[in-house]
This record gives sequence, structure tokens and C-alpha cells, in this order.
Amino acid sequence: MRTQLSLTAALVSALVSLGLPACSTAPETSGEKMDLHNESATALDKIRHQDPSLGDFLAKSYGYAIFPSVGKGGVVIGGAYGRGEVYENGTRVGYCDMSQATIGAQLGGQSYIELIAFENKAAMDHFKSGNYAFAAQASAVALHSGAASQAKYTDGVAIFTATNAGLMFEASVGGQKFSYQPLSL
Repeated sequence: MRTQLSLTAALVSALVSLGLPACSTAPETSGEKMDLHNESATALDKIRHQDPSLGDFLAKSYGYAIFPSVGKGGVVIGGAYGRGEVYENGTRVGYCDMSQATIGAQLGGQSYIELIAFENKAAMDHFKSGNYAFAAQASAVALHSGAASQAKYTDGVAIFTATNAGLMFEASVGGQKFSYQPLSL
């Protein structure tokens, strides 16, 4: 158990350091950009397969941000970080990243896919403004067959998650902060 706690503490430390503002929102090299694009496409295919109704939901959305692999870990204090791509009207328009710090009853580590759908241009513009964050009370829909058909927007966004790997017990308080960088930069 002591080894697991040490590994989890190291993971939390790494995740928190990854979430510092010094990180670049967009991948630095063309190879890293291609890797992120491929990972995003694979993640989107995976969650569409898990829930076929997601395709219809996204077709009606103004746009979305896909985070193919958000790493999260914690022992009382935790953190998460993920990088993704932003799509508007079906066209890739930029890169985004998410960082999260949490405190509360939590133990473990996991990797998950996060998809944020935007209902309209105003919600998308707010996300792209660079001052976007989810409060602690924001909730996500865990994807399974038919989940998207029942999903509702809250303040112009709907959040979906699907586990990649890991296990985490959590009853924590914290929010997610996002940054955005257009493709042209």
C-alpha cells in the first residue's frame, strides 16, 4: 500500500506541475500536433461507438472540444491535466488544454476522455475567450449506450466522459480551467 501511495503522490505532483501556466496549449511540433489529432479522432470514434446517440447530439451542437486523454490522480490533494482539439461547425479551429486541482476525499489515478459540447456560438465564444472554467458543481454524463440522447445543456455546455484506464475513489471539490489557442498561431 505504501508503494501505491508513493506512486500516486508522484503522479499528483507530475499532474499538478503539468497544469502550470507555463505549458503551451498547442503541441509544439508538427509531429506532436499530428499525434494529438490522431488521438482525438480515435477517442471520438471510441466514444461514438460506446454511445451511438452521441453522433446526433454532436451534429446538433455548434461545436465541441475533445480531450483524448485527461490524466488525473490524487491522495487528498489531486490534479488533472489534458490537451485536446476544438471543433466549430465540424471544422477543427484550435487547441485547448484543461487543468484541475482538487482537495477532498480522493485516492487513486485514472485516465479518461472528456468531450465538451457547445450548444451555440455564445457558449463556444465564451470557451475560446481564455477565461473559461467549470465550477465544482459542474457535472458530466458518463458515456454508455443512449446517454447522449438524454443529455441536456447547462449554461450552453454538455460534458461527457469515458474512462480510458485506472480507478479512482473521489468525493472532492475543485474546478476545471481551460485555455484555447487558434490553429493559426
